[in-house]
Amino acid sequence: MNLPIGLFDSGIGGLTVLKEIISLLPYESTYYLGDTARVPYGTKSAETVIGYALEDSKFLINKKIKLLVVACNTASAVSIPTLEKRFSIPIIGVIEPGAKKAAKTSKNKRVGVIGTTGTIKSGAYQKSIRAYNPEIKVFTRACPLFVPLVEEGWTNNLIAKLTAAKYLVNLKKEGVDSIVLGCTHYPLLKKTIKNVLCGNISLIDSGEETAAKVAFILKKLNIENRSEKKPERLYYVTDSIERFKTVGEKFLGTNIENVEKVAL
Repeated sequence: MNLPIGLFDSGIGGLTVLKEIISLLPYESTYYLGDTARVPYGTKSAETVIGYALEDSKFLINKKIKLLVVACNTASAVSIPTLEKRFSIPIIGVIEPGAKKAAKTSKNKRVGVIGTTGTIKSGAYQKSIRAYNPEIKVFTRACPLFVPLVEEGWTNNLIAKLTAAKYLVNLKKEGVDSIVLGCTHYPLLKKTIKNVLCGNISLIDSGEETAAKVAFILKKLNIENRSEKKPERLYYVTDSIERFKTVGEKFLGTNIENVEKVAL
């Protein structure tokens, strides 16, 4: 089926999910919406985030997408049930795939989850991980400074290392053997986080796991793209195009073109 995959995020971080989808499914067209005028979602109430998610989803669904990816941990944590009731197309969040991988990966049944304040407070990862294995103990840590550090490009300097050390010290003490990167910005900090942890701790990238689930669902529903046409890469933002391109290209690892500013 030669229709695009739609993704939305509160801003730029969801591009790490898009990057994994493009890498795994290079022939699929993708439409990405970054709600940059209302970022961040992580500090807002669940009610507000659900309202935003409905508007984001409706915008993309009106573009005739075949599958929707909620490429935002906060929105995935609180809005998926509402979106599934409202819309009929397949909808995939980033929490369940990461939680499933963590449950399979952990050997000592002690898993850490790091994310925004909103994602951690929601308890979504804890609930999802325990649904796969109720014996797993989940330890969480909100890391709100990671997002501005990543967007500033400070992913491997002294400030990033000191911040990571401060945030992760208690998870190290708890003896976790796996940590879920529960925010789409955090994959850009993988190197720093690994250096700080200094041990054999697995880092679970929800973006990679989400891409794998997208591929599985497309095949299961027989809606894979079979056209030989060059795939479309369209981007929509609700605020500055220039900032989106400047910062977003670091996340995506390639030039960003075809960006349009829209009102929701």
